[in-house]
Amino acid sequence: MEDQEALGFEHMGLDPRLLQAVTDLGWSRPTLIQEKAIPLALEGKDLLARARTGSGKTAAYAIPMLQSLLHKKAELARQAQAMIQQLAAYCARDVRVANVSAAEDSASQRAVLMEKPDVVVGTPSRVLSHLQQNTLKLRDSLELLVVDEADLLFSFGFEDELKSLLCHLPRIYQAFLMSATFNEDVQTLKELVLHNPVTLKLQESQLPGPDQLQQFQVVCETEEDKFLLLYALLKLSLIRGKALLFVNTLERGYRLRLFLEQFSIPSCVLNGELPLRSRCHIISQFNQGLYDCVIATDAEILGPQVKGKRRGRGSKGNKASDPESGVARGIDFHHVSAVLNFDLPPTAEAYVHRAGRTARANNPGIVLTFVLPAEQPFLGKIEDLLSGEGEAPILLPYQFQMEEIESFRYRCRDAMRSVTKQAIREARLKEIKEELLHSEKLKTYFEDNPRDLQLLRHDLPLHPAVVKPHLGHVPDYLVPAALRGLVHPRKKRRKVPFSRKAKKVKAQNPLRDFKHRGKKPKPAAKPS
Repeated sequence: MEDQEALGFEHMGLDPRLLQAVTDLGWSRPTLIQEKAIPLALEGKDLLARARTGSGKTAAYAIPMLQSLLHKKAELARQAQAMIQQLAAYCARDVRVANVSAAEDSASQRAVLMEKPDVVVGTPSRVLSHLQQNTLKLRDSLELLVVDEADLLFSFGFEDELKSLLCHLPRIYQAFLMSATFNEDVQTLKELVLHNPVTLKLQESQLPGPDQLQQFQVVCETEEDKFLLLYALLKLSLIRGKALLFVNTLERGYRLRLFLEQFSIPSCVLNGELPLRSRCHIISQFNQGLYDCVIATDAEILGPQVKGKRRGRGSKGNKASDPESGVARGIDFHHVSAVLNFDLPPTAEAYVHRAGRTARANNPGIVLTFVLPAEQPFLGKIEDLLSGEGEAPILLPYQFQMEEIESFRYRCRDAMRSVTKQAIREARLKEIKEELLHSEKLKTYFEDNPRDLQLLRHDLPLHPAVVKPHLGHVPDYLVPAALRGLVHPRKKRRKVPFSRKAKKVKAQNPLRDFKHRGKKPKPAAKPS
């Protein structure tokens, strides 16, 4: 299709109330996906759109959806609901939004649906459940269907629900498929959902450019070096603002959390084994500033995987017990300054989705990938995907003087010895125990069985790892000479009130002070 002339929001024929909401959000110009998709959607076209994570896909379908509803009246998941409600701030009387995601109680949802909302946001399984119970009827009323994160829905285990859901829809409706990538699953959904669509395959990189997102690789000779370097970066506050630390297994995540706990560095694990409500609460605490570091695996970003590959279609045995375990991709982490790949991503796609957690909208960010020598060839494949043939490397190498932080190595080893397999197991049990004690669903059970509650509360306290207080303090003589007076070791923080808004922190080059002074770093040879 031919390129359309670039349009601002004010030239799209939008309702003045929507334009006011866009202004309140601080959006001076539409993003590329919004610029291309909104005019076509307003014409009633079906769309199949690919745009990178964080590019504004939600607003690209929310704005035309609200515009269509307002026009007719005049003559998605959690994030989608929040975005739609923000955009509908000046037309709330005319447009009502209901959230029927899995995090909400079914009974309360039925009451909300009885009020006949204009927009319903939810997972395929929960929407299908309401259709089967006749609490939601779409055959005579659906006008616009949006399938967001289309490339991941089948890997979440939603294929059967989506196919069943389509049987409840009318023959004619407008539909949008929004996706970060075009894969086989998106092609299948296109055939099932869309009718002669316009395809928008935007010619843009999968991640923001270097002026917004800086990407580095750090070669660590050993596993111990990775822990040592992470300790130095966080304890000396060389990384400012909020950070997401990615590992490849849940056990590895708890090991990292207990390691950081030795040095009084607060962090939490986004545990896919916990209920969705608990995981949302963790993300909310992170967004509000209670934690600076969240440790996550790809299961929380990409959904359940089998050895790095998506699950087979239509297989009940392979279906995840909790298909909403990919919660992190459906909910924004606010103002993330840095993404640290403590473990190398298992696939190039995983790297893109990890990196997509930072440098969102117009905010800057950095991605720092720790890589062992044996992993460098695979890192080269990720670079090929991001940069293309013949282009300069995207993941810039950093040369730094590891000997400058050698004085911390004995502390690092001391902490690593304290984090045993038993300590990791007990940490996971402790988290589950806390969840049981505060579970609303078990509240009635404990009222009827107080003895069980007493046993749970008076069980032996778990001490996952022995914390040595002296490790939390960094004496001045241990700070590298090049950094003395420039950095301030992280101190034990006070709890941040939930009402305090997290501040945006400009992303900084985390290893700038470890570069060889007076010398330009030699560019690393691109792995073959």
